[in-house]
Amino acid sequence: MAAGLRAVRRWGLVAAAPPRLAFTRSAFAVKKANNAQPNWVGVGLAFGTSAALWAFLIKQHNEDVMEYERRKQARGHKCTECS
Repeated sequence: MAAGLRAVRRWGLVAAAPPRLAFTRSAFAVKKANNAQPNWVGVGLAFGTSAALWAFLIKQHNEDVMEYERRKQARGHKCTECS
């Protein structure tokens, strides 16, 4: 059976898979992760960005609370249930 299949392929009657070219590269090639050498620049950027965003969020919250208290004082709020 295998000899017959080889003969058919030899005559070009069965489409063979195209040969892979060694010098071509795919844009979507994925490298195996090397956990022994982490990307410390990427790790630093990720944690640094997260810390900066949290600092901005807390600063913005504190400013908003101060503005709320200032406006509450300006309009003479006398409600005893709010405080």
